[in-house]
Amino acid sequence: MNGELQAIWVYLAASPLLTLTLTLVAYQAGIWLYNKSGNNPLVNPVLIAVLAIVALLTLTATDYRTYFDGAQFIHFLLGPATVALAIPLYRQIQKVRESWLAIAVTVIFGSLTAAVTSVGIAWLLGASRLTLLSIAPKSVTTPVAMGIAEQLGGLPTLTAVVVILTGITGAMTASGLLQLVRIRDPRASGLAIGIAAHGIGTARAFQISEVAGAFSGLAMGLNALATAILLPVLFQLLD
Repeated sequence: MNGELQAIWVYLAASPLLTLTLTLVAYQAGIWLYNKSGNNPLVNPVLIAVLAIVALLTLTATDYRTYFDGAQFIHFLLGPATVALAIPLYRQIQKVRESWLAIAVTVIFGSLTAAVTSVGIAWLLGASRLTLLSIAPKSVTTPVAMGIAEQLGGLPTLTAVVVILTGITGAMTASGLLQLVRIRDPRASGLAIGIAAHGIGTARAFQISEVAGAFSGLAMGLNALATAILLPVLFQLLD
């Protein structure tokens, strides 16, 4: 019986539509659980989908390349989805203009803080130099973070994992932490979430409000630019 099921899986896995469908089903299951929990941020749909897909690939002994042959269609949509963030940002353009100085200062210091704290903690825990270089851009969106890590001499694959974990953690804990320190302004909340937790955090910010989401998307983009400029300079000064 197990042999027959394995044969059926091998046959179905040859179609890219299978992994695409499984990804959509896993995420929809995460959304369902999130709604059932009363929109509890700790029940993060992305985390649930990732765990479900990893478990399935492990149980079926399916390699990542086979899975990505189908999931790449979703990956392609990340570009248009990122560009679409300009729409809510345009709606909040007046608030952005009014806060341009605060935005600039927040992005610069937030970018440096994200990198210094992660590298500092890892260094205290005895991480190797290669690991330090890989986790330094952890709060930047994945494609940019991998490019920065490669430029610094780190491992882009390790960077990608750390970036995703950072985004999921930020999405799960951001609103609670912001309430704990009594930050109520959606502009400040959005900036903090976008700088610390990039795209996954921005999705969570939009669940808070459109203003928070718009500022989070702006912070995500500016933080990627700031980190790409500041991080190589910072490491050169420390060498």
